[in-house]
Amino acid sequence: MKRRIFRYLKHVFSTLLVLILIAISIGLYHGASASYGHNEKRLAFHNEGPYAFYKNDSIISVNYLKGTKETGFYLDQKEHHIKESIPASCLFPLDSTYIKFNLKTNFISPPSTYNDDNKVLAISDIESGYKTFRDFLIKNQVIDQQLNWKFGKGHLVLVGDFMDRGFSTTQVLWFIYKLEQEAKATGGHVHFIIGNHELKNMYGDYQAASLKYTFVASILGKSQANLYDQNSVLGRWLASKNVIESINGNLFAHGGLHPDIMKIDMTLDEINSFVRSSYYKAPYPKPNEDENQLLLSSKDGICWYRGYFKEDLTQEEVEKPLAKFKANAIIVGHTLQSKVKSHYKGKVIGIDVMHPKDYHKNWPRKTSEGLLIHKEDYFRIFSDGKKKPL
Repeated sequence: MKRRIFRYLKHVFSTLLVLILIAISIGLYHGASASYGHNEKRLAFHNEGPYAFYKNDSIISVNYLKGTKETGFYLDQKEHHIKESIPASCLFPLDSTYIKFNLKTNFISPPSTYNDDNKVLAISDIESGYKTFRDFLIKNQVIDQQLNWKFGKGHLVLVGDFMDRGFSTTQVLWFIYKLEQEAKATGGHVHFIIGNHELKNMYGDYQAASLKYTFVASILGKSQANLYDQNSVLGRWLASKNVIESINGNLFAHGGLHPDIMKIDMTLDEINSFVRSSYYKAPYPKPNEDENQLLLSSKDGICWYRGYFKEDLTQEEVEKPLAKFKANAIIVGHTLQSKVKSHYKGKVIGIDVMHPKDYHKNWPRKTSEGLLIHKEDYFRIFSDGKKKPL
């Protein structure tokens, strides 16, 4: 009798073990991981900032948070004329380093199309991971150890979702802001393509943001929606960016192009202008929708579309929108990939991978990847600076 019970229990536990292993395998396949080793500096507020807001048409208020939970918080606040070049710095608490830059407020929307023979390096979905982003750019010779631009006339393309799900959103945004200025001074380009999480923060959906930014807004005497609204410097800067660009014959967009975009008679410039006008409007269904509303959809819009990976598209449905905009391929983020890889005979390249986080570790360990394009050659690039033909 005891043997029978033992065999029964052994069978039950064996079955449970198999089911657990299957569940873990499925989870890993879909990008699940376990986090540990959370660093307490993730909620350090002393010297957090700058947070800059327009007081009127000519004055901006630049704020740094000071203090601790034990001593209390206060603001170091100064006012500047918008025509000034304002020296600013942004602390990264984890390693006590600073991002130094000049705060300027003259934002012009970039072109939608670029044609030259310079290298293109693309990365997406950093999700507030400043350290990962910074170290990746250093190893791949985009910047030096002092965070200075060294990519010459190259194109650094950031394919959306650099915000949310982490504790370094402010650091990531000012870092991009700084690199954008430096690249321009040497004939290079930083292309910040808007993703759905940038959109969310602009129209006031901050559910995916760290609770840290609820506290930040409270100390500033504002709501979280104010951090990137039209009265903030970072908000106006984000609002100047495009959702899709063509660079050396390749399209870059966070989500992608739904096949029905063929029904919309717009150039890339017109698409970007149209979508920019709606950045501060939530993408809810509208009555009597016209065809252009596809561009704003939170399911099929350019910043949200997952059809390349979630729908059974034909090769023709993928290629027709590319031909419409005279593109060889489209590079997208948004939908998680096990690695940077191509689909649909090289016409779609997915570059959204699980990057390491700043303030905790993951099991299994994550490593960053990006895409390097030089003329007609495409490479996977890695966090150690190595590359491999795609």
